[in-house]
Amino acid sequence: MTWDKITLSVLALFGLVFLVLAQVGEVLARLPRLIRAWHDVRNELRGGTHRAAEHDTDTEQREGRTAG
Repeated sequence: MTWDKITLSVLALFGLVFLVLAQVGEVLARLPRLIRAWHDVRNELRGGTHRAAEHDTDTEQREGRTAG
């Protein structure tokens, strides 16, 4: 094995590690939104419209989408 192959292998390994860490970061960043969506789906399947309406209001206030 030559130094060229070793260098390219190390660079490829670091590139792979960087890509994996970036993807994990993306998943973790979206996880809270995904969990809220799953709770909304479960509430809708149970027929809990009152609780879903409260959650929507809380979400809008948290995200700054309310008019007042």
